[in-house]
Amino acid sequence: MGEPGTKDQLLSLEELEASGGLMTGRKHVLSILVENKPGVLTRIAGLFARRGFNIDTLTVGPTDDDQISRVTLTVDGALHPIDQVTKQLHKLINVLKIRDLEPADTVARELALFKVAADGTARAEVLQICEIFRGKVVDVGKRSIIIEITGTTDKVAAFERMVRPFGLIEMMRTGEIAIARGRQET
Repeated sequence: MGEPGTKDQLLSLEELEASGGLMTGRKHVLSILVENKPGVLTRIAGLFARRGFNIDTLTVGPTDDDQISRVTLTVDGALHPIDQVTKQLHKLINVLKIRDLEPADTVARELALFKVAADGTARAEVLQICEIFRGKVVDVGKRSIIIEITGTTDKVAAFERMVRPFGLIEMMRTGEIAIARGRQET
């Protein structure tokens, strides 16, 4: 029998724990500083794909230094151990720093745009829901409105559940971005 976690081999929880894999059962938010070079995102995503991870959200943007970008990536830590992937990420040449952000020490937000069917009496109800969620109406048409919601992933999902019965025409979510609280650097 080969090393635990080799291709096509299923592991029991006991075998995984014995192999030292870190499975916390929580969503992992990885903040990765990378050199702003072509192909870096492809290599990072490919590494996760080869290890069998499904990336839940992935956002990339510039930092205060135009030579460096920040990749914020969320994955489900209950399905696979995350420590092996982070060790392999460190080996990628353009990866500068990786941090697995702790939920209690992190501020995380997501942006979403919702195009909702809203005419007649439904429009007033949708606008009331928008106000409750501190949303912002960014466009109004004859039969629909577009609302911007910013907040936690749970808040965005809750807003979606509330407006779906009115007729959710279209929705676009950015994925989560996150930053550590306090003076820690990522």
